[in-house]
Amino acid sequence: MGITAKELAKKLNLSAAAVSMALNHKPGVSTQTRQAVLEAAEKYGYDFTRIADKNVRQGSIYFIIYKKHGTVVADTPFFSQVSEGIALECRKENYKLKISYFYEEDEETLTRQIEDLRVSDCCGIILLGTEMKPEDVRQFLALNLPLVLLDAYFETVPCNCVLINNMQGAYLAAMHLTRTYKKQPGYLRSSYQISNFSERATGFFNAVRSCGMSASKSTVHLLTPSVEGAYADMMEIIKNGEELARCYFADNDLIAIGAMKAIKEAGLAIPGDIAVAGFDNMPASTVIEPPLSTVHVPKQYLGEAAAKRLIELLESPAQPAVKIEIATTLMKRGSTGK
Repeated sequence: MGITAKELAKKLNLSAAAVSMALNHKPGVSTQTRQAVLEAAEKYGYDFTRIADKNVRQGSIYFIIYKKHGTVVADTPFFSQVSEGIALECRKENYKLKISYFYEEDEETLTRQIEDLRVSDCCGIILLGTEMKPEDVRQFLALNLPLVLLDAYFETVPCNCVLINNMQGAYLAAMHLTRTYKKQPGYLRSSYQISNFSERATGFFNAVRSCGMSASKSTVHLLTPSVEGAYADMMEIIKNGEELARCYFADNDLIAIGAMKAIKEAGLAIPGDIAVAGFDNMPASTVIEPPLSTVHVPKQYLGEAAAKRLIELLESPAQPAVKIEIATTLMKRGSTGK
């Protein structure tokens, strides 16, 4: 008959609580103590199925924030709210969560970080794919760990994905502009292309075509996806005398806010002369003047959904891959003439 936890504690001259924490991989004991307890448990034949019977979660869920250039994935409320959603679901299901940043610009460190996951306590990965390309994701799939790709989807990569319904959101915004102003909307398009923006472009042009207009006749300006960059780019466009549309949809709120600043400095009224709608519903969208009409994304729920899907894979392996899209809603505010 194997040794009990109480007997193990007595043999090691430790408290029963310390032995329990070590056996159940809970915080509260040193690495050395945990190692000593586990080695002694193996030596004296402790029945580890007692732990499994209590449904104790083994290993940690890793939320990996992958940065290719950092232009889109920055320390903004958007990604912090997504992280909160992941953390909330992990706590609810009694999984430990670790957050790691992986930077593509340092290739040697990136390769080492990915390989280190093989020998870590990682039991599953939520991978922020906002700035990723298909080949980037495949490096993580090669680890053969349960994985959910968050905020991105690629037709050529067979994995579980949770993302925003980008096409729907852009479609709603473009239709709102068209119906309000009876004019073909322009597009403030990101100069940095990611999968989310490509999907928003599809939604925008689908709305244009559904209104009987030619997509090729849309006024499109390429702007940097940041407030400062979009402002500088839009100022240059205005100074060069390029044709301006009566209303615009922007790939994200940062582009919209930067462009609005340039439009107002040029002496044009918003929405009187030019109306603007964005995407993401960031906190800044409600404090600028006029408040920005934008597509609302339930950011915390996005994180919760990704964690929930990963936990389903951990508890019931070998499920087919699914693509989960979270619906958006349009917030109509002053920048489009509410």
